[in-house]
Amino acid sequence: MENPKVDFAIGGDLYGISIHELEERISILEDEIARVKGELARKKHDISAAEGLFGGKG
Repeated sequence: MENPKVDFAIGGDLYGISIHELEERISILEDEIARVKGELARKKHDISAAEGLFGGKG
C-alpha cells in the first residue's frame, strides 16, 4: 500500500475544501483506521496468547 501525502490536520477547517478532496480525505482516514484496528487486534492477540502461555492477571 502506498503512503499518500497527507497535508491536512485532524480538526482543521473544511470550508474551502472541494468535494473530491473531502472524499479523498475520508478514504485516507478510513485506510488509517483499518491499519490502526489491525494493529490493535494483533496486540490483543499477542496479549491473549501470552496470558494463555504464562497465566492471566490475578
